[in-house]
Amino acid sequence: MTSRTSPTAAQERDTRPTAQRLRELALLRRVRDRIDREYAQPLNVEALARGVHMSAGHLSRAFRHAYGETPYSYLMTRRVERAMALLRRGDLTVTEVCFTVGCSSLGTFSTRFTELVGMPPSVYRRHATHTTAGMPPCVAKHVTRPIRNREVRSPHHA
Repeated sequence: MTSRTSPTAAQERDTRPTAQRLRELALLRRVRDRIDREYAQPLNVEALARGVHMSAGHLSRAFRHAYGETPYSYLMTRRVERAMALLRRGDLTVTEVCFTVGCSSLGTFSTRFTELVGMPPSVYRRHATHTTAGMPPCVAKHVTRPIRNREVRSPHHA
């Protein structure tokens, strides 16, 4: 006699009818597009979820399943990417950049920036103008794109 285990929530979610799954993916894409457009606005997961008629918990789980990170993490990555571009220009202070990209806490901004970029924003600001001098902005953006900690390879594995 064999015993069967019940499917996990993720397995059940993947076996939903295709039309329903496609509708949910379209809603998740709307959330992602909204984050890309409105990253400098005060956004939170609850507001994003309301915009697509989902609960905050369901949105977070579905977004992570579809894109590999939570909506909050995605938002902060977009903000850090924009902050990097502003810091490379060199005409704004770190505090001005923090508020320009939509962060309301300099401490949270600096911590997240350091996690993604590997150095504090003040250090990045000093070094970035020299490392990207003469590069077209599109190349500089690609070369300096932040890498999440889980994607960073350790030096001895390179």
